[in-house]
Amino acid sequence: MTNYRLVAVLAAFLSLATPTLAGAAQTTLPVEQEKQQEEKQERPAPEPKVWTTRHQIRIGGKAVDYEAKTGTLLMKNEKDEPIALFGFTSYVRTGQDTTTRPIVFAYNGGPGSASAWLHMGILGPRRAVIQDLESNTRGPFKLVDNEYSFLDRADLVLIDPVGTGFSRPVGKAEGKQFWGVDNDIRSVSDFIVRYLGEFQRWASPKFIIGESYGGIRTGGVTYDLLTRHNVSLNGIVLVSPYMDFLTATAGLNSDAGDANFLSTYAATAWYHKALNPQPPELVPFLREVEQWIDTVYHPVLFKGARATAQERQAALEGLQRYTGVSAQYWDAANLRMDENHFLQELMRAQGKTIGRIDSRFSAGMPSRIGETTAFDPYASAVAPAVVATFNDYARRELGVVTDLKYVLSAGLYKDWDNTHVQPDSNGRPIPYANVLPDLSYAMTMNPKMKVLIQQGYFDLACPYGTVQHAVDHLNITPELRRNIHIEYYEAGHMMYVHTDSMGKFGETTKTFIVENSN
Repeated sequence: MTNYRLVAVLAAFLSLATPTLAGAAQTTLPVEQEKQQEEKQERPAPEPKVWTTRHQIRIGGKAVDYEAKTGTLLMKNEKDEPIALFGFTSYVRTGQDTTTRPIVFAYNGGPGSASAWLHMGILGPRRAVIQDLESNTRGPFKLVDNEYSFLDRADLVLIDPVGTGFSRPVGKAEGKQFWGVDNDIRSVSDFIVRYLGEFQRWASPKFIIGESYGGIRTGGVTYDLLTRHNVSLNGIVLVSPYMDFLTATAGLNSDAGDANFLSTYAATAWYHKALNPQPPELVPFLREVEQWIDTVYHPVLFKGARATAQERQAALEGLQRYTGVSAQYWDAANLRMDENHFLQELMRAQGKTIGRIDSRFSAGMPSRIGETTAFDPYASAVAPAVVATFNDYARRELGVVTDLKYVLSAGLYKDWDNTHVQPDSNGRPIPYANVLPDLSYAMTMNPKMKVLIQQGYFDLACPYGTVQHAVDHLNITPELRRNIHIEYYEAGHMMYVHTDSMGKFGETTKTFIVENSN
């Protein structure tokens, strides 16, 4: 930024003090730009690279031989121009009939997150050893065979959208062509179709697993594949999904958004024993909280200034009772609070800040006067192990040879185009992402597609109340609602780091794939 500012100041000075020099600069600038454009046009098309290795693991006591491919596919636009090297890792069991064997495409969210979280956490045939509720920041970091893998029953393709992992825009393409709700949906759909053709998997039963923002991506991709490519899916698995920006975000003065976070605030306070009295069991307590939200809290938010003093007082008393944060703090917040304020306030007196991605995690609070969290105790405890194990695994076991950095989290959300053209919007973009219409249309057009949602009670990135709200507002028939199943976990956003949830997640996912592959 400083260099650009210096150039601008110098140019202004030259135009005032030495017109001749300024004129010379103006005549040479277009020539320089033209030269740069010519050089860009003349660059040779980048070559995709794929590294292939063979392996064996044991799942359920039986040997599973498989072939791994890691690398990139070259993606082109309608003019047959290269636009991206799209990164992936695939695992295909050898000796199988690929026309009948299921194939599962999986990705994380962000937007701007690579697939290493799911890859190293639960889906790949090898997984990182992560100690739950501990700081996984000290090597040596370890990999083990993943006994919870579904590779014995289905093949797997981990996808890294452009800007994450090893995926990069190439040629004349720029990142902004991929970094937005609709651009991302189209590019991921195009990659899936490209993969199906490249590796002869058109006849296979097809599934998608999407985590977090992967919920928005999957809602859109499911519809886009069906309408633009005539590709139907057997099923989708939504892991802690984010589906609608407005109702899945707290702190926007949205009644539904603020209300949908309350049950997870309560779960978090219960876990950290911040309630008085402390309920003995989590699930019965949450059912009580959910009823209170519907009958007391949400109506008061809706009424705003029309709420009576008695109604407001009842809401404040309940907020303190169910969240562990004082009525005075809630009153000062006008009954509304985003998760970052809550996580900083809940255990401020004990000098602890709480995790957003998994609110079971906690850490020291460097600043006791900060009103919002400065870091996420979950991310800082888990990310180093994921980064280390994937980079070592990719190069040591999968044979990847590259000087490219594997981008785990690119922070693309900062430059993300959040507008979205819904199926029923007559081509007009809405200013925020909401793919509930996309999924509603996809389920209606493909009534045999099943939906599995995996959701944690201690997730404040995508709280379970926001997910239930999304499901309740899908515009589908009662018959189609029977195609949706939600499985809950006493864990967070990435419930598979929780030891007791790991086996359940693996078995539930495998059973879903097997039952919907015929």
